[in-house]
Amino acid sequence: MSPSRLLRGALGVAGVAAMSLGAVLLLTDREVGSPVGVLTWLAAAVVLHDGVLVPLVLAIGALLPLRARRPLRAGLLAAGCLTAVALPVMLRQGQGANPSVLPLDYVGNWGLAMGVVAVATACGVALGRVRRRGRGRGRRYR
Repeated sequence: MSPSRLLRGALGVAGVAAMSLGAVLLLTDREVGSPVGVLTWLAAAVVLHDGVLVPLVLAIGALLPLRARRPLRAGLLAAGCLTAVALPVMLRQGQGANPSVLPLDYVGNWGLAMGVVAVATACGVALGRVRRRGRGRGRRYR
């Protein structure tokens, strides 16, 4: 058996074990309110990602310039995923009787993360331009 097949098998076994542990904890942990509520939240996350986020990113990406399409799609996808993860805590911040439950500045931290994504995306676009220029020069002198 090849090493890559062994590695794939080991990773598959580890993944099934982690999912099994998660399922057991979901059903037995007293801190989990309702397993049905968690499953509903997970289903909503899948629908949001696959039904809204991905089609939106692909549609916007189709309108982008061809040369910058890949890094811009990646940046849009990262921004969408970060927003989907941060949205629940941003919407609940300041609500409830105990202000220490959500004590951080989630909107500010989300903005910082969006800035990092924007800078990384701009670097990806710039790197693509530099690579294309380098390839173009090499072809002229051959």
